[in-house]
Amino acid sequence: MSGRGGLPVLVRRCVVVGAVFAALVGGVAQPASAHGIGGGGETVADFVWLGFTHMLFGWDHLLFVGGVVLLAGQVKRAAKLISLFALGHSTTLIIATLAEWRINAVLVDVVIALSVVFVGVVGFIGRPQRWRWFAVVVLGFGLIHGLGLSTRLQDLGLPSDGLIPRVLAFNVGVELGQLLAVVAMFMIGDVLRGYITWAKAPRFTNVGLVAAGLVTASILVVGAVVGGEDDTPAPTAALGSCQVRERTETYQGYGGHPKKDFYEPDEDAPVADFGHVLGDGYVVVHYQPTMPADQLTQLREFVTGAEGSRVVGGADAQQTETLKAVNAYQTVVCQDFDVPALIEFKKAWFADPRSRPVD
Repeated sequence: MSGRGGLPVLVRRCVVVGAVFAALVGGVAQPASAHGIGGGGETVADFVWLGFTHMLFGWDHLLFVGGVVLLAGQVKRAAKLISLFALGHSTTLIIATLAEWRINAVLVDVVIALSVVFVGVVGFIGRPQRWRWFAVVVLGFGLIHGLGLSTRLQDLGLPSDGLIPRVLAFNVGVELGQLLAVVAMFMIGDVLRGYITWAKAPRFTNVGLVAAGLVTASILVVGAVVGGEDDTPAPTAALGSCQVRERTETYQGYGGHPKKDFYEPDEDAPVADFGHVLGDGYVVVHYQPTMPADQLTQLREFVTGAEGSRVVGGADAQQTETLKAVNAYQTVVCQDFDVPALIEFKKAWFADPRSRPVD
């Protein structure tokens, strides 16, 4: 059974339930993790998987796609709109990553949340009489979604060798994840269609989209305003005389493996290479170039000795802390010289399965 010129009734029901389910999942997810890409794979296949899993857990993308499909009302129109969205986010994902464009992540996430609000409002008002303008807007939001993907992908520290195939592989994974997510929406709807009254379900779904988008955007804006005076998050745990927090440091460029483990105060530390090995599960140590000689000797022995396996280090003239060590997810900051704290930080990280290098 199908509506006149529209989607089959079962299909429409599946989309509605799928969108509601995605909204429920999104409502309990942390807004900050909407684009949370984790890990640091090396092979092309790893990047396909990275993109695939990101899309499956990227509830903001799923809400937008679900809303667009529901609003389209026809399979052919829905396919065209989703293709435009895919074209948009693929374009900016690839170009922005290769060009090393870095856009404010909070700003991008707010716009993405508002894209969910937009599709919900349009759906609540009613289907557009003219679809061309809506298609242009969908393409535009696709470009914004792609910037969000690129920003998070660059934060990983991408390898310099085979960069283009890896970025393309990540994009392929995103598209496969999006396809599977849409199919899952239909399957969920097929299972639950007998339990829901459908007359007003589309309107309720659109209200849910608007609410989810507004709540997320509000949380992001408030968080940015409250934390705007200090970009460094508050410490989350003590380690010796040091403090451990979530990593916010990024490393520009696409390097390889450093030529050596420890760089002296008068040597330029290869920042791009440091960013690269973070993806291999390394710990990167930064220190002040004015460090006293006896402390420098102890730090050098830690990095180059048995305790320093998969640890690299170099001086940072801009650093205000005495010591700082970074892994893929966390940073330990030491105002005082405390090598034992660095050792414990390294041991805790290497005990984490996420630190294991990809074979």
